[in-house]
Amino acid sequence: MNQADNSTVIIDTGCANLSSVRYAFERICNDVIVSDDHALIKAATRVVLPGVGTAGAAMASLKDKKLVELIQGLTQPVLGVCLGMQMMTQVSKEHGGREVDCECLGLIPTDVEELDSQGQPLPHMGWNQITPSAHPLFSGIPAGSYLYFVHSYRVPLSDYTIAKCEYGETFSAAIAKDNFMGVQFHPEKSAAIGSKILSNFLALDKASLNAAIQEPKS
Repeated sequence: MNQADNSTVIIDTGCANLSSVRYAFERICNDVIVSDDHALIKAATRVVLPGVGTAGAAMASLKDKKLVELIQGLTQPVLGVCLGMQMMTQVSKEHGGREVDCECLGLIPTDVEELDSQGQPLPHMGWNQITPSAHPLFSGIPAGSYLYFVHSYRVPLSDYTIAKCEYGETFSAAIAKDNFMGVQFHPEKSAAIGSKILSNFLALDKASLNAAIQEPKS
């Protein structure tokens, strides 16, 4: 199978319905590949890590497919979506029936714990506003933009937060470190704003992301 020079690979994790994510990208580009092939993933211009369900089951699937070390070694822009973002952290409290915390990919030094909704229903499901930072993933996205969320666990605010949201407590709506970025919301279900965020991601390659990260903050 030949790969386009500017391809985006959505990792087939084996535990996610990839249709909505794939369709969202296909609406704005024509070079999307869904695969768990190691060579294709390594060669891609950018990579998407999707996920649904529990962290424990998702990490077990990545291990079965021998994808853990491969993902940890990627140097191109990588976007984790929803559970995919949570898998980028060090540890998740979402056991999925297991008795111990779930060890994640360890790409971004933060952890996942249950969202303190302060009495509001869980999961946090529906449209909510974000406050983004000056990261290229959120270029042109104004504060107060609405995105679609479905989750009961969250990543806390930290130095790696690039967007925040409030539902009971304030939590990380997006995190990033180096070439790894993750969003807690579902851009593929978030209408024009979600599409713009995906377009921003598609505009990134190693050089442009490195240049943006190294720009001095005003």
